[in-house]
Amino acid sequence: MPRIKGPRKIHRYPDEFKVRAVRMSALPGVQVQDVAHALDIHPFMLSRWRKLVREGVLVADDDVILDPETTAELQRLRQIERDYALLKEEHALLKKAIRFCSERKRKSLRSSSRTGKPTTSR
Repeated sequence: MPRIKGPRKIHRYPDEFKVRAVRMSALPGVQVQDVAHALDIHPFMLSRWRKLVREGVLVADDDVILDPETTAELQRLRQIERDYALLKEEHALLKKAIRFCSERKRKSLRSSSRTGKPTTSR
């Protein structure tokens, strides 16, 4: 079934919003993807805005103030994502270790049951 295309949504963001987004993405420990996700924009758009600021096309006013709560939240989000990635890696490693140990146990149980002879200890 053919896809019905409607009118494209084009958002026009004010320069103040763009500058604030660029300043948030320039904070230490914060990535462009995190800021873009928090602002519900595409990371490529934010990268374009950063380029415009570097080239001087988009001029940053000094009266644009970053909200300290927002910057702290972005840094906290990044730290949580790092911790989550580490936990996922540790979980995968533990699953492999459990699988390895259980396979060794099964193999040792099979090999002892194949002999058929009772073992006597002296």
